Amino acid sequence: MHNFEQIRSHLATSDFHVSMQDPYVVGIELSLDNGRRHQAIFLSELEDDDARTYLRVSTAVAPTTGIDCRRALAFNWESRVGYLAVGDLDGVPYLQLCENRPYHGLTPAEVDRLILEIGGMGDRMERALSAGGDLL
Repeated sequence: MHNFEQIRSHLATSDFHVSMQDPYVVGIELSLDNGRRHQAIFLSELEDDDARTYLRVSTAVAPTTGIDCRRALAFNWESRVGYLAVGDLDGVPYLQLCENRPYHGLTPAEVDRLILEIGGMGDRMERALSAGGDLL
């Protein structure tokens, strides 16, 4: 896969529920735990200083209020896939679980795996940080 339109085309023919589409952003509503939980996943395109493009897969985990930053940084250190960041969601700072991958070498199967991995891990983190809630 070499560009965002190929990602979009793949998602349109996949079993994922596409919930939002903008020029360089696609939202997926991931159903988990036999439909009892849901997680919103966003795929977007990033460009670095050298004009190389990347796919970002991200999900909001919890508002940053009351989050222990040491635990978040420890997660980043231990994580093999994904990293934590802070991003605004409707003007509120949220902890986000993200993964960036260069388009070069990216396959449809890897896109699917990233969606499932980031979505599942994001839901587990959300559950742990919100006393079992399913806000996102």
